Amino acid sequence: MTDYDNTDSGALFRNDKRGNEKAPDYTGDIYDASGKKRRIAAWIKTSQGGKTYMQLKVEDVWQNNQPAKDYPESKPQDGDFDDIPF
Repeated sequence: MTDYDNTDSGALFRNDKRGNEKAPDYTGDIYDASGKKRRIAAWIKTSQGGKTYMQLKVEDVWQNNQPAKDYPESKPQDGDFDDIPF
């Protein structure tokens, strides 16, 4: 059996907004052409002409409130934080 190729594909799931009306209606993950995992968000909108559409946003996956691209690849070593003044 061959592995599934998920390049340039993903899935969206309904988001429970829990009182935050600005939160996306749907969220999920996609994998770009390089195989990098990205986050996708979708909002259900209505155009001025009355047509319903989805507004999408794709961004890097976040870890510890930082985008993954800015997140250090290696773990800090002992002594890395000796210059912090507290």
